[in-house]
Amino acid sequence: MSVNKVILLGRLGADPEIRYTLDGKPVAVFRIATNEVITKNNERETLTEWHRLVAFGRLAEICGEYLSKGTRVYVEGKLKTRKFEDKQGQTRFVTEIWVQNLQILDRKGEEMPQEGKKPSKEEVFDLSEAIPDISDEDIPF
Repeated sequence: MSVNKVILLGRLGADPEIRYTLDGKPVAVFRIATNEVITKNNERETLTEWHRLVAFGRLAEICGEYLSKGTRVYVEGKLKTRKFEDKQGQTRFVTEIWVQNLQILDRKGEEMPQEGKKPSKEEVFDLSEAIPDISDEDIPF
């Protein structure tokens, strides 16, 4: 048995980019930052890690409608590594999180939610069963 599950809580670094596969299915790509505070030589230091996320179908549309730079989100997904050839013909690899569940924890311009505040029903998007069977060739980037 094996498990491929990623859980992230972070903020978007930019607005999501929405593209479409050749057969018209929406794909949203966005990056979120997660922070870790460490103590080094009695000084606190914040380390930031950036994550590339990909959402498909209706979840991609929701990302395009409701997410923007700075939005705080909780994301569950799975780790995927794709191989592709760049414009110079070099083989490249990219590791992404394919989003299965998304919760919007705040929206741009709104105050931060209080700790323990549960998101409203319309802010919780559980589309774990809606991830389409898409091959690497279908992704438009």
